[in-house]
Amino acid sequence: MAENLVKLRLSFFLGMRSLQRGNPGSLVMTVVIIGMVFTNMIFLPSVITGAIKNFEQQTIEYQSGNIIIEPTKDAEYIDDLENLLARVNRVPGVMRAAPHYDIGGVMKFKGNRLPASIIAIRPRDETMVTGVSKKMAEGQYLGEGDTGVIVIGKLVAGHEDTSEDLMPSLGGVTSGDTIDVEFTNGITHTYRVKGIFETKSYTVDPTVYITWSELESIRGQTVDQATAVLIRTIPGEDEQEVKFSLIGMGIQEDIKTWQDLLGKAFAQVVQSYAVINNISTIVSLVIAIVVIFIVIMIKTINNRRQIGILKAIGIHRWIITFSYVFQVTILSLMGILFGLFILFALNQYFAVYPLVFPEGDIRPAFTLADLAANAVLLFFASTIAGFLPAWQIAREDIMTAMKG
Repeated sequence: MAENLVKLRLSFFLGMRSLQRGNPGSLVMTVVIIGMVFTNMIFLPSVITGAIKNFEQQTIEYQSGNIIIEPTKDAEYIDDLENLLARVNRVPGVMRAAPHYDIGGVMKFKGNRLPASIIAIRPRDETMVTGVSKKMAEGQYLGEGDTGVIVIGKLVAGHEDTSEDLMPSLGGVTSGDTIDVEFTNGITHTYRVKGIFETKSYTVDPTVYITWSELESIRGQTVDQATAVLIRTIPGEDEQEVKFSLIGMGIQEDIKTWQDLLGKAFAQVVQSYAVINNISTIVSLVIAIVVIFIVIMIKTINNRRQIGILKAIGIHRWIITFSYVFQVTILSLMGILFGLFILFALNQYFAVYPLVFPEGDIRPAFTLADLAANAVLLFFASTIAGFLPAWQIAREDIMTAMKG
């Protein structure tokens, strides 16, 4: 045991001396390459993870809340709405429930016709459950009891130059304009656009909101039904437990958490992204292995005569081999530290200036567990890449090595 420890100490000493006497430029370039490889291993997957988290956050914040109640399969509406809301709002863990009534209709503006999802809401409840009211690009959000006004999504408003639109729109509506809405029951009303919201969610920005008071004016009666009830849970509460509490209260409607709403299709998308992440990691590791293998191979070939001399004076070949392994481990540790510096610098930058995509502002997301796992992978890959050429040269006989 003591003898092996002495051999390792000697290997470490020889490795450090070799690094100190080596070309500083070559050392720095190797560290930079390893650092950039480590950055690449983390950065692309972190962007993909950030995009997934952004979509999940948009779903919760603007589309479904933490939990959504929908009609049963054989029903078109949720009936006895007031009683349901009173029960839901008493459930432990529920912050607030907000009803939606999707009435549907066709919107008309300057000769443009656009079918749209027109949703009646109760603004006071809605502001506690969703964040749409905080995303007004123009004008103001709906107030409780507002009639004769409407708020529309940015994708509904569109641009005067339709080539700028991602989907059919009304062709450039602005706050204060008036639009005609023909509802599915045949009634047509003219509304002033009170505001335009932009959440950058493709499922929310094509929608239109009116107040519950306006809905009852259109129906000509009190409406005690809903097409959905969105629920915001208290931060930190387990959504599945709240769902089970709702079921335990005897609520017969279809109750889903936001994960249930996204369903298996979204899970398959996430799995596909995971495959891309794994491929990116493997490619980065291969690059690191090839680079380090070439660097150490060149270094050992240039030092063949020196290796032969060391063997001639009695230094065991395993000591020589591990001296190069120690060099690689030191270089890989320095490269990983350099990569961490780059990643944290990028993290700070994108926290202030996120990546702007049509579907939202994306901030790369990585955890300490991601950093640790990839650092360990790169460390071991580098060690193996450095061991192989050193082992190959060190096992040559003394005379062959002395000839260089």
